[in-house]
Amino acid sequence: MIETIEVKKRDKKGSRAMIGIRESGSIPAILYGHGEENVCLTVSLDTVNKLIKHGTKLVNMRGDISDTALLRAVQWSSMGDYIIHVDFARVSQTETVVVSVPVHLHGEAPGAMSAAGQLRFVSHELSIRCPAAKIPEFLTCDISHLQLGQAIHVNELRLPEGVTPVTPGGIVVAQVVAAAGTAEETASTATEPELIRKEKATEAGA
Repeated sequence: MIETIEVKKRDKKGSRAMIGIRESGSIPAILYGHGEENVCLTVSLDTVNKLIKHGTKLVNMRGDISDTALLRAVQWSSMGDYIIHVDFARVSQTETVVVSVPVHLHGEAPGAMSAAGQLRFVSHELSIRCPAAKIPEFLTCDISHLQLGQAIHVNELRLPEGVTPVTPGGIVVAQVVAAAGTAEETASTATEPELIRKEKATEAGA
């Protein structure tokens, strides 16, 4: 998904100037890449919030600058309560890029529909490689067949055409495990102390 945003050049730099920009309802930004000169910009806070909400990565810039770019980084305050800076990287729509996108779970896991099972959403975001124009808003993980003791890994996901995973295929995305305190959970851990005792006994008789 590509979004068109309005940007303005800025000449002011320094912490005091950045505070003033944010107080006016805009966010300081920078555009870099492709061997061209860095350009200092401002973008409205509403625009940045919209990009974050929709998971937009690719943007067309208009206004003082006409370019295509990726939203590469959003810098938050130390408390994480407001945005202080945004980074954009120049890119062509046909260029292959590596980005991180969120994962959405689809369906209900049968193994987690009783008190014995508990669904764990392990990987909320994955790194992928694809053409800039084909960056998906999110990836879907279908958990409708997931039983107790089963897991879905990155290499089992159905990815959109042109998208390949950068995150290792063996990484768990979602799994159903035995809920704490259940017989299944107790059984899965009961053998560990026994193994430790056996090892100690072997050492004592050595």
